[in-house]
Amino acid sequence: MKDKELCSDISGRVAPVVNRNRCEGKDDCVQVCPFDVFEVSKISKEQRAKLSIIGKIKAFNHGGMQAFVVNPSACHACKLCIDACPENALTLQPYTP
Repeated sequence: MKDKELCSDISGRVAPVVNRNRCEGKDDCVQVCPFDVFEVSKISKEQRAKLSIIGKIKAFNHGGMQAFVVNPSACHACKLCIDACPENALTLQPYTP
C-alpha cells in the first residue's frame, strides 16, 4: 500500500535511520513507502564488521540483505515505514543534507 495521502507532512525535515543490528532486510519499508525512500541491498564488509554479534548472526541468516535509505530528502515523516518494520529497526531523525 503506497498511499501518498497518508503522508501529509512536508519532505526534508526528518529522515529514517536504519539500526543495522536490528534490520533483517525484509522489504516491508520499501513496500509501504510512497516516496521511494528505501531499497534493500547487501551490506558491505565494512558495515558488517561494525555489527554486534547478534547483528552479524542476523545478517548471516538473511544473506546480508538490509534496508538502506537512498532518498532521505523525500521522507514526509508519515511513519508508515516505522509501523511496518517487524524488527523495529527504523527511527526518524532530523534530516541534515
